[in-house]
Amino acid sequence: MNLTIVGTGYVGLVTGTCFAEMGHNVTCVDTDNGKIDRLNKGEIPIYEPGLEALVATNVKEGRLRFTRSLAEAMADSNIYFIAVGTPQGEDGSADLKYVLAVAREIGRHLPDYAVVVDKSTVPVGTAEKVRAAILEELSVRGADIPFDVVSNPEFLKEGDAVNDFMRPDRIIIGTDSDRAREVLRSLYGDFSRNHDRIMVMGIRDAEMTKYAANAMLATKISFMNEMAGLCDRLGVDVENVRLGIGSDSRIGFSFIYPGCGYGGSCFPKDVNALIRTAEEQLVEPWVLQAVHRRNEAQKHVLFEKIVDRFGADLSGMTFGIWGLAFKPGTDDIREAPSEVLLHELIAAGAKVKAYDPEAMEAARRDLPQAWFLENTVEMARHQYDAVESVDGLILVTEWKPFRHPDFKAIKRMMKNPVIFDGRNQYDPGALKEEGFEYVGIGRR
Repeated sequence: MNLTIVGTGYVGLVTGTCFAEMGHNVTCVDTDNGKIDRLNKGEIPIYEPGLEALVATNVKEGRLRFTRSLAEAMADSNIYFIAVGTPQGEDGSADLKYVLAVAREIGRHLPDYAVVVDKSTVPVGTAEKVRAAILEELSVRGADIPFDVVSNPEFLKEGDAVNDFMRPDRIIIGTDSDRAREVLRSLYGDFSRNHDRIMVMGIRDAEMTKYAANAMLATKISFMNEMAGLCDRLGVDVENVRLGIGSDSRIGFSFIYPGCGYGGSCFPKDVNALIRTAEEQLVEPWVLQAVHRRNEAQKHVLFEKIVDRFGADLSGMTFGIWGLAFKPGTDDIREAPSEVLLHELIAAGAKVKAYDPEAMEAARRDLPQAWFLENTVEMARHQYDAVESVDGLILVTEWKPFRHPDFKAIKRMMKNPVIFDGRNQYDPGALKEEGFEYVGIGRR
């Protein structure tokens, strides 16, 4: 099939590249000239394991190309994926201006029957707005061209997005059109050969499923973080509690790891958008509001533990931070707990040496430049450079290289052998035997 993907962020680029890998001809569209030039050379603007090699291969083989012209891409295609951003508005709702702008442009250039696929995470009712926007432009043209709008939400984890796309748990198709359903079934057939992963439902059902899925996962995280806080007060080891409840098949072990809060471009934004949707429908989103408040509070827990240990005035002290990305496997620092912690440490007078395997460039670009100009924040070249002469080491992101470091060398390098473990990655007993003071999240 010939496909058009509008948007070359995480969702659009992964979607287009994986379809091309399966033999389809894909044209990705973006308005960013620099990004398009880089992509046509096989260079990708994001870090996602395995993606760069797939992009380079499929560009070379001619199955994947990039352009700034949606009209040009549409001329050779009758399936258009909308995969542009839906940033959070001031009131917490998802801003659909980019989605609807694409819909209007599709309406201006639609040559024949097509399936328009909402791949972006969008509120319930968005497909109807997309349809209305296309119809409005067709009316201006005086054209009567049939088309269908389908909701096909993505379920991609940053850091494992390629694998998630190629081996999906489920493929949700929201449509009320038999014709569109068969087009999408054919397109996704190769991803569902071992057993049928395709689930067809109403358009609004599909839109809601995406938000409900992310909200449920965020709820599990916030619940476990709240239990960890209670364990801290009661002298209980939350790790034993985690193992005890996770062994219950009704609960499971996924997303019940306590830590310093979730971040990224999905969970925070989607929970807030669902809260806003509930309020618009006069439904009290008590659970969702609690999930959000717990997560916002959780991002301050590490700093509170540092203050408990060293006092509120951290002037003259330096801390090492391992991990800036909101999770391992990505360079994304949006809504990351590390940014909250950095602001608090610097406001308290401390300096920071930070290291992340992939997110250093993003941090230099997005964090306040004054921090670097004034040498308040130093980006370490190596993870061990970040612990040289520091008063404490803070683990924020659980990258694999941080799992089994040389603790004997670290102890020699640090001024004070204190480790604040924001992901409960280390064994408190083992570190204490090595001569470290250990502070975790609900650990003892």
